Amino acid sequence: MRAVEFQEYGGPEVLKAVTAEVPEPGPGQVSIEVAYTGVNFADLKARAEGYRVPRLPYVPGLEVSGRIRALGAGVTGLAVGQEVAALTEGGAYAEVAVADTTTVFPLPAGMDLRTAATLPTVLPTAYALIHTVGRLQPGETVLVQGAAGGVGTVAGRLARAAGAGTVYGVVSSAAKAAYAKEHGYDEVFVGAFQDPVRQATGGRGVDLVLDPVGGDTLRAGLASLAPFGRLVSFGNASSAEPWTVGQPELYPLGISVSGFSILTLARTAPAELRRLSEQAFAKAVDGTVALPVTAEFPLAEAAEAHRLMGARTSTGKLLLRVNA
Repeated sequence: MRAVEFQEYGGPEVLKAVTAEVPEPGPGQVSIEVAYTGVNFADLKARAEGYRVPRLPYVPGLEVSGRIRALGAGVTGLAVGQEVAALTEGGAYAEVAVADTTTVFPLPAGMDLRTAATLPTVLPTAYALIHTVGRLQPGETVLVQGAAGGVGTVAGRLARAAGAGTVYGVVSSAAKAAYAKEHGYDEVFVGAFQDPVRQATGGRGVDLVLDPVGGDTLRAGLASLAPFGRLVSFGNASSAEPWTVGQPELYPLGISVSGFSILTLARTAPAELRRLSEQAFAKAVDGTVALPVTAEFPLAEAAEAHRLMGARTSTGKLLLRVNA
C-alpha cells in the first residue's frame, strides 16, 4: 500500500512516499481503507520534534474517514464495508490504517466521508473545551487562542450555541481575524491580547480562556481571567518548557486551571472519550457546527500540507485525499 513516513526528524521535506505492508487489526481493532486523512498540528510536532513517536520510521496521522476493511478478534457491532470516522494512534497517512474500536464511529445518515474526516480530533476537543472541561455557562465570556484554526473554528460556534455572552478570539493576522468573525466570534485580537481583553471587558477579564499555545501566551491568558475564571490548556504549540501554576496565581481571584488532550484520554479513559465524542458528533449532525475544509492535498503531497500549516497562514481544516 501507499503511505507517507519520516525516517528522521526535521522539516516537511523529511516526509517521504513509500510502499508499506498493509496493517492487520489486532483484537478489539479494525482496519480501515482510508478515504481522507485529517492533518493536525500534532502531526507537525511529531515530524519536527518526535511528539508521541514511539520509533522511527514513523507514519504520522491521527484521524481518518473510510470504510472498514477487516475486523480484529472479538469485534462486534461493526461490519466490513461500513463507512466510519476514526481516531488513530498514528499511521493515518496511508491507504489502510488501524484503530481501536472505542475510537471508531459509524457515520451518521447523510454525512459524507470528506466531512467525516474533519471530526475525530477537532470536534470532540472543542466540545470538551467548551462544555465538559471548560463548563461554559450562558452569559459568560470566552477567549479562544488560535480562533481561525480547526479547534478554534468549532469552539467559536459551540460557544455561541451555548449562549456565551461575548466570544473573543486571538489570531496572528488580519485575514484570520476576518475568517474568525464569520464563525461565531464577536471580537478578534491580532497578536498581543492581554491589554485589549481588559479594555474590551471594562477591566474585568473573561470567564474562560482556551489555550493551545503554552509559554508566555498561557501566562497572558491567566492574566486575562476574571474573578473565578477558568483556563483550559490543550496544547503546547510554542514548545515552551512545561508550565507550573500554584497558590500565587490561583488564590487572589479564585481562578482555576485545567487541561485536556484527546490523545491521552483515548489511552487512559477510552469509554469517556467515546461518550464525549458521541455528544460532540451530535452537534455536527444537527447543524450546530461545521468545519470548512480550506485545503486538500493528495497523499503524496503531505509535505505541502505541512508547509501550509507550518506557515501559520491556514484556516479551518486541511485534509489529505487518499482513496476518495
